[in-house]
Amino acid sequence: MEPAKNNEINIELSEEMAQGTYANLAIISHSSSEFVLDFVRLMPGITKAKVQSRIILTPEHAKRLLAALQDNVLKYESAHGKIKANGGGGMPPIPMTFGNNAAQA
Repeated sequence: MEPAKNNEINIELSEEMAQGTYANLAIISHSSSEFVLDFVRLMPGITKAKVQSRIILTPEHAKRLLAALQDNVLKYESAHGKIKANGGGGMPPIPMTFGNNAAQA
């Protein structure tokens, strides 16, 4: 493997990971040292859902993610039109129970 040139990072994506995982709810919690993002798939009429993926970030990386998402949403909207953020869509009332702890999305 050749060393990266010009600070480039070689990122590998396996076939399995490239398939992705669908989630229609993100639950975000934090402590003084980390942000935890739990991605959940809710199904209509089902009162129980499992976390599909959990990502743990430092506060600095969480802020970078926020900026990157904002930048990408703006680019998306300039190409495809404004995203409607009207909520609802069969979402359960908040707060939800999360294990033994209450969580909010």
